[in-house]
Amino acid sequence: MASTYGQAAEASTFVTRSVEEASHVLSEVYYDLRLEVKGADSHDFVTRITMADLGALTIGDVSFGTTIKTGYCEPGYYHVCVPLEGSFGVQEGLSSPVYTTPRTAVIYDPARDIRVYDWSPDCRVLAIKVDKLATHRQLETLLGKPLRRQPHFQPYIDITRGPGRSWANLTRWSLLDFDTPQGMLRHPLIAGRLEQTLLEGLLLATDHSYRAQLEAPPPQMRPAAVKRVIDLVRERPEEPYDAGRLAAVSQVSLRSLQEAFRKHMGMSPMAYVTEVRLQRVRMQLRTSAPGTVTVTDVAYQWGFAHLGRFAARYRARFGESPSQTLRAP
Repeated sequence: MASTYGQAAEASTFVTRSVEEASHVLSEVYYDLRLEVKGADSHDFVTRITMADLGALTIGDVSFGTTIKTGYCEPGYYHVCVPLEGSFGVQEGLSSPVYTTPRTAVIYDPARDIRVYDWSPDCRVLAIKVDKLATHRQLETLLGKPLRRQPHFQPYIDITRGPGRSWANLTRWSLLDFDTPQGMLRHPLIAGRLEQTLLEGLLLATDHSYRAQLEAPPPQMRPAAVKRVIDLVRERPEEPYDAGRLAAVSQVSLRSLQEAFRKHMGMSPMAYVTEVRLQRVRMQLRTSAPGTVTVTDVAYQWGFAHLGRFAARYRARFGESPSQTLRAP
């Protein structure tokens, strides 16, 4: 999903007593799901949803007024549920069920089937859909290096204290602000900053496989040889580079440069060149007006001479083809 920078956040409210209509709206906003009303109080069913679109995040205040059961297959997004009232159970794939309360939120895995049950009649939650690729990019920014593997999140989030409570309060404020005429989220700059803050906050409020690295002391300053190469590549990534040229720029031996890059950047010097070029391509594809550029032109512009290898690297890095990025809204 595209970033909100340059766009104001949008909000809407929806109320219905129709199970079919509620299922359709929730599938449009979140995922293709099955909604089933349970128990003798089905006549009390009424779906109320207030939603805010913040680009990489969709935040919804959701309630059903009675007991329901639902589920969906591999949503492809991280999904966080922050109960405001009541409780429910959730099961990912074949793992053990977990239960939410107003003290405990849960985060779902994008690649596992989800089943929700035991939804109490008084249950009301903040349901937050979070773009997976945007989350991973934000984690890379915080770490200062590419991810070697996708993060694994523990299911529970403590929302009674510390970062978990702060993050839950901030997501709730995102909805409350739309009740304010000419509120701050109507301003594109604020909406974009809040989107980034919520992504960073989620990574700091949850337990995941990169949490220890985020909390580690700042890394040592990069050696001058590494900095010289980084500065050159960032300034002119489209130029033809090979290992020998980069070693000459660094003013150390090729072996010393490769060891320094592996230690401080987690990759080789030429892999760093490719990473910077891929980021520049992606930025240009995402920000170009429709019909003004082609993938081929942009790839050549940033130094990729072999389009087949470029496309494969791009898909491996970002989880989609360059043409999909170009066509995205």
